[in-house]
Amino acid sequence: MKRMALFVVLAAALSGTALAQTPPANPPMALTSTAFPDGGVIPDQYTGNNPSNPGSFALSWQNAPPATVSFTLIMHDVDTLPRATGPDNLHWMLINIPATAHGLAEHVPQAATLADGTIQPVTQKGRAIGFLPPGAGPGPYHHYVIELYALDTKLNADPATIPVRADILGQMEGHVIAKAAYVGRFHK
Repeated sequence: MKRMALFVVLAAALSGTALAQTPPANPPMALTSTAFPDGGVIPDQYTGNNPSNPGSFALSWQNAPPATVSFTLIMHDVDTLPRATGPDNLHWMLINIPATAHGLAEHVPQAATLADGTIQPVTQKGRAIGFLPPGAGPGPYHHYVIELYALDTKLNADPATIPVRADILGQMEGHVIAKAAYVGRFHK
């Protein structure tokens, strides 16, 4: 009789515990860099202070949703708004980064289309394809925001007719399933 009562109590306790537990939530998508901490100063080697060979810094990301089909990355200087003709200064945009990617290596080639099919549209004021190094002048630090979007689709983009950012953002509407951001600061 004691065994039966113990079994009933144990079964009730276990079933109550099982019902009370909920599966852990998926961690949010995260964007990181080994070049500088989030919110930190971007080292000169990746800026206009290194005119001989400035290049992009490495980025990595984790926890992309399983439904990710492609990624879009946008880097922009949000502190130029008062002087800019557009929403801000675009320093880098990559679209249709494969869903299998977990990062970008340092010094991504300055090419409209990369070997994996990633497309790099023209950046600020049509001056460059690929990474445009930070070049804020003396004064307060400018904040360079790097945003990574996980999308449930690939974007329509023909490398021969490089799209503008407004077109890309319009195509992304309704297709963003996760977003991560990282910030670097720079001034001369």
